[in-house]
Amino acid sequence: MIAGEKAPDFTLQDHTGRMRSLSELLEGGPVVLFFFPLASSPICTAEACHFRELGREFKALGAQRVGVSTDTVAKQARFANQRAFDYPLLSDTRAVVAGHFGVRRSVLSRMGQALMRRQEIRHGRHARRNFITRLLMATKRSTFVIDTDRTVLTVISSELRASMHADLALKFLRDRRRPKLSEVMPVQRVGNGERIERVRFTLDGLRSGSI
Repeated sequence: MIAGEKAPDFTLQDHTGRMRSLSELLEGGPVVLFFFPLASSPICTAEACHFRELGREFKALGAQRVGVSTDTVAKQARFANQRAFDYPLLSDTRAVVAGHFGVRRSVLSRMGQALMRRQEIRHGRHARRNFITRLLMATKRSTFVIDTDRTVLTVISSELRASMHADLALKFLRDRRRPKLSEVMPVQRVGNGERIERVRFTLDGLRSGSI
């Protein structure tokens, strides 16, 4: 799924067992929907915690944060409670919603399962954990900023840079709120007469001192 497309509506259980639909969530404002591979894994924990830390900033922009993974409701609940997340974590155990958004890695998962079995026989459980984290993630790490009419505004993808997702989503929402249209300077007096000069400028230009 790319920017400009309509996000499909869906309904999933959150970490408290409550059913959540995208359309219902959007009633409260734009949604920052981030898919993460595995609850409580190091990178996913860093990513989810960064979304928590920026909660005040997202709230000021009227945006809601929502996490999604293929973990069970029980595992999402442990993850949310351990880290005191103030936003819902949705359970997409069959990766159906991930498939709708184009972030499901089903083929890679099947290949990974066969490789995992071989490596486990050869090298034991440590190799098994490595393959789980690297190959068996059913969901790609991706973030979608969705407008209230379900239009996807932007898509952020990075497997390893945990903080990038929240940072770029926040930057996009901030930039979207900044006035882009030119504004008109007030009347300026020149010599003995009066001349109206229309000077186009942007807020960014004023801040940078270029205007």
